[in-house]
Amino acid sequence: MPVDVEARVIANTRLSQDYNVIALAAPDIASASAPGQFVMVKLGRGLVPLLRRPFSVFEVLRADGRITGLTLLSKRVGVTTDMLFEAVEGDVVSCLGPLGRPFQLIDPPAEAWMVAGGVGLAPFATLTEALLDRGVAVTLMYGARSDRELFYLDWFEARGVRVMLATEDGTAGDRGRVILPLERELRATAAERDIMIYACGPEPMLEAVANMAAQYNRPSQVSVERVMGCGLGGCYSCVIPVRDDRGGQRYVRSCIGGPVFAGADIVWNP
Repeated sequence: MPVDVEARVIANTRLSQDYNVIALAAPDIASASAPGQFVMVKLGRGLVPLLRRPFSVFEVLRADGRITGLTLLSKRVGVTTDMLFEAVEGDVVSCLGPLGRPFQLIDPPAEAWMVAGGVGLAPFATLTEALLDRGVAVTLMYGARSDRELFYLDWFEARGVRVMLATEDGTAGDRGRVILPLERELRATAAERDIMIYACGPEPMLEAVANMAAQYNRPSQVSVERVMGCGLGGCYSCVIPVRDDRGGQRYVRSCIGGPVFAGADIVWNP
């Protein structure tokens, strides 16, 4: 069951003029979180911001063998993210979680290919740790507009993750979208290799990843980024069309039916 806590800001690391990682003292939520789950957060008092906003759990923090909190990866795009960017140690954040359905983990000899677009990197730190604990080989394909928006590369590489990059301006890796290294690797990989593709990022990217995975007969799991008003299924603001058992479609709330779905289950163009 999710819990609602007033979490103290432990630290706020600014990665650039727009991106930051904020650490929250929320050990009860962190202890219960599985890779791909999220929290709903709100700073300040009163009506600004009016609603909480969803953020994937980025890291689970540990000290002296115990879990002490969690972090959120954020980009400034509105009121809540501005407040997260400006938060200082000791500020209090209302934090509800963990919420949603997590990624399904795999076991060796299967391999994990993670495809991240921008802040879609967020669920992949915890997923990486969970997969490596099971002995799974992990590849990260990470795309952004430029090399100035690629973060935590050393974190993944230090853990033995194979990292492949793509930037729209060509400043790192392939010039273009992150779908480019994915397609190249799928073409070059023998059909008998067991691979699970995980993806998180803008919805057009998720659609492209799911379609490409299907083209090469590979399973995929995608974490959708839908606007959520409550995170608990009460407001129906985050519905998404999925295939039903009769060949039609139905709408489910991504906050409780997801945010992780099998890529093949989503109706991308209803």
